[in-house]
Amino acid sequence: MAITAGAVKELREKTGAGMMDCKKALTETNGDLEAAIDFLRTKGLATAAKKQGRVAAEGVVVTLNEGNTAVVVEVNCETDFVSKGDDFQGFAKKVANYALTNKPADIAALQTAMNGEATELTLKCGEKVDIRRMVIDQTEGVFGTYNHGGKIGVVVNLNTTNTGAEVEELAKDIAMHVAAADPKFLSGSDIDEDFKKREAEVYTAQLKEEGKPEAMIGKIVEGKLAKLAKEVCLLEQTFVKNPDLSISKLIAEVAKNTGATISVKSFNKLNLGEGVEKKEDNLADEVAKLTAKQ
Repeated sequence: MAITAGAVKELREKTGAGMMDCKKALTETNGDLEAAIDFLRTKGLATAAKKQGRVAAEGVVVTLNEGNTAVVVEVNCETDFVSKGDDFQGFAKKVANYALTNKPADIAALQTAMNGEATELTLKCGEKVDIRRMVIDQTEGVFGTYNHGGKIGVVVNLNTTNTGAEVEELAKDIAMHVAAADPKFLSGSDIDEDFKKREAEVYTAQLKEEGKPEAMIGKIVEGKLAKLAKEVCLLEQTFVKNPDLSISKLIAEVAKNTGATISVKSFNKLNLGEGVEKKEDNLADEVAKLTAKQ
């Protein structure tokens, strides 16, 4: 099949690999983006787990919490110039505040509620404005939130019998850790079989590329999978602020100090532009169509 320049560009953005390597990977995998990422990882040309969060669209991620509710909202536009403007920033905060106050059932409900203002902003700035993703969480314990320059938004929900300052600080520290370490699962028992299978296939292909004896590959892969939880599971990861502690040990320390029972109920993270498929839209035509409807 024909490999488009757009597909090559998207793969480069996700992996950081060279243009010709990306084209070859897509050719070998019949244009399957995820398979091409694994192909590049096999060849040692990409570290997909660290690259997939790269920004593929402009805009902002807004994080808010009040009382027992927290929200993370992603609002996209098309250029960095517009994303930094007061109009766009104000609109994004308004969207987040609406979500926090009204708790819409899903992203479609939020989009419908804010559609009129989104259309007005599109006409004003000349760029498509998209309310793309939303996380709403509620707690009877403590929230920890973190926002990294409008590019990453995190909310961590702790179950706890103590809501004092030390527990609140713990929640904030874990939220910052999630932003930096990008865990995929809470604990080892949460890793799904499809994820393990995919990682095992990548490990196997890597070892074959390295020329490891066939008889050794199975045991090496088993060893790598056994260590997988420390890489992708929040509770098993090394705390970014103190390498001597895992997140589970950090929680245990705070629980002991405060006399509380503490556990992580959930965590959510939005990376700006993650997973956005860029399309060659004719922006002038879109704006003209919107204007004609007024």
